[in-house]
Amino acid sequence: MEKEALIASGINEKNKLDEYISKLAYLLESFLHQTIPPSDSLSKAKALFTWLWIEKPVRYAFHGHFKLNDVIDAQLSMETQTVGNCLGLTLLYNCLLCRMDIKAGAIYLENAFEIGPHVLSVLETEEALIDIENILPDGFDYKGHLDDPSRVRWWDEELVADIYHSLGNEFFEKSDFIQALRYYDMAIQFNPYYEKARLNKAILLDRISGEKNGN
Repeated sequence: MEKEALIASGINEKNKLDEYISKLAYLLESFLHQTIPPSDSLSKAKALFTWLWIEKPVRYAFHGHFKLNDVIDAQLSMETQTVGNCLGLTLLYNCLLCRMDIKAGAIYLENAFEIGPHVLSVLETEEALIDIENILPDGFDYKGHLDDPSRVRWWDEELVADIYHSLGNEFFEKSDFIQALRYYDMAIQFNPYYEKARLNKAILLDRISGEKNGN
C-alpha cells in the first residue's frame, strides 16, 4: 500500500518515492532497535502502537496531515508537532505493520466522536476483530466503536481512495473544481462503493452546472 498511498499523496518521482520508502524503513528499524518486540503478531502490533505514541506523544489533530509523506515527516521531526489526522495516523501505522508482515485493515465510520467521518485500524485474530484507535494513546483494542451501525470494513484500496477524496475536498474548498473532480474520480476508481465520494462529486457537478447557467 505504501507506494500507492505516496503516489496518491503527490509523490510521483522515483527518487522521492524511494526517499519516503527509505524513511518508512528507518522508522521500522528504529522501533526494532529501541524495543524487543514479542514474537506473536498481536503483541508486536501493540508494541509498535505504544512506541509510536512514546516517540510522538502529541499525535492527533482533527485537520492534521492526511498525506502519507507529510505524516512520515511529522513522525520523524524533532519538533513538537502533531503527526496527522485519523487517516494519516492509520496509513502510517498500517504501512509499518505491513512491513512486519502483519496484515491490517481499517474501519470506516460515518460519524465518530461526533466530529464526522472517521477511520481507524483493525486487526483480525482467531477470536475477534481488534479495533486500533490511532487518535487515542490508549486506543489499542478500543471497544467504543464496536456497536456503531455505520461500520464498514476497508482495505488498502479504500484507504488510498480516502486520500484522493480528502484532496478532492481540499480543492473543492478552494473552488478549484477541475482538480476536485479529478480527485473525486480517483477516489471512486479505487473504491467504487465510496458513497461519500460519489455524493461530493454529485454536489460538485451541480455546483459547476449552476455556475455555467449563471446561478
